Amino acid sequence: MPTSDKQKRTLRRVLPAAGAVLALGLSGCGAGGTGPNSDDDALTVLVEGGGRAELTPIADAFTAETGTSVTFVELPYDSLYERLNTELSGGDVSFDVAAVDAIWLSAFGPGMVPLDDMFTDAVQDDLFPSLVQEAQVDGHYVGMPAWTNAEVLYYRTDLFSDPAQQAAFRAEYGRELTPPTTWDEYLDVAEFFTQDTDGDGSTDLYGTDVKGAVETEWLSLVLQAGAEGMVLDTDGNVIVNDAEHKAALDAYVAPVEAGIAPAGATQMDWATAQNLFNQGQLAMTRFWAHAYTQIPEDSPVHGNVGVTTMPAGPGGPAAVPGAWYLSVPQATTNQDKAEEFIQFVFDHNELGLDTDLGLAATIPALEAGEADGRENLGALIAALDAPGTAPRPATDKWQEIVDSVLIPMLQEATAGGADTQALLDRAAEQIEAVVG
Repeated sequence: MPTSDKQKRTLRRVLPAAGAVLALGLSGCGAGGTGPNSDDDALTVLVEGGGRAELTPIADAFTAETGTSVTFVELPYDSLYERLNTELSGGDVSFDVAAVDAIWLSAFGPGMVPLDDMFTDAVQDDLFPSLVQEAQVDGHYVGMPAWTNAEVLYYRTDLFSDPAQQAAFRAEYGRELTPPTTWDEYLDVAEFFTQDTDGDGSTDLYGTDVKGAVETEWLSLVLQAGAEGMVLDTDGNVIVNDAEHKAALDAYVAPVEAGIAPAGATQMDWATAQNLFNQGQLAMTRFWAHAYTQIPEDSPVHGNVGVTTMPAGPGGPAAVPGAWYLSVPQATTNQDKAEEFIQFVFDHNELGLDTDLGLAATIPALEAGEADGRENLGALIAALDAPGTAPRPATDKWQEIVDSVLIPMLQEATAGGADTQALLDRAAEQIEAVVG
């Protein structure tokens, strides 16, 4: 299945680290840069495809209210990164506002205008703590969250409500068939729903999937295991091979080891897993919350999908936020108008709910959407509000760590039969070399 721009937004592309390149050019990246516009009646906003969809209704309202036109420059995910890296390094930018993926903030934050005055107590009260934390680089707020995402649990309501399935589960496991709330329950339910539904002798329904080609889901399990950070602790020390990371990796690959996930886990990515679930081949999947409203009407599971938070581990419920932030480059000459636009996006955040992605960043906006019947937003709120939820490490080496260490490790682990502690020990050595 081709990967859409919406799906690219949640994928982590193979990108070079920005820190070293950016550091060379920031000394010339002051307020005196040329910028794209010389008047207050126009703004240029650099975005990825999903960002344009999210921001368009808000931009239209901004133009109607202020008379300032907003021009979007839309780029693919990897090209957006490259444009930001090149222009911020050179100190001469072609945009006034940029939509920045959370994992880029540490690299690009030093070239952005501090937005500290925007982060009032009232503003922070309307944001999830993990997003407030993530917005800070070197003690300054360098981006305002515009929309956010997190993984939740999708499950087939037609299967869970089937009296025959309920009776069979009760007989086998001695309890009622309900959406799982713990890792152990998750494995039991996944095992139960791995079935030959048409009686031809082959499994055609699996309990869940295992994604070896992406890292964020495993990182969520790391938090659920009770780890004091993901891969790195708050002081930058490598902790990827501690007991919590091992427990998370063991739990992550358990469906592969038990034969209750489809073959090909090493290459399973977001798009593949989403397709399997929408085709009716999975009873459950852990996936980004936005996908709930994107299940095709001709899908065999359409109208038969429930959504709740991911099952909790020993450390309780937790998720990894997938937020995008709006930032202002120091080199723009339209700083005041750019900040006015960002404040407008925050104040009218609920307009982003009426888009294909259907996401927002503020708690009031998401709560309003939940009240309108968007079941996925209730699960998203609960995931982002969980005490264990935390942003990814604030390091400009993060993308390099993911691409060169975490993904290869997960692919080896999901092949089956691996010594997970040995994999994590090797990963720790590799990450030490990356971070120095």
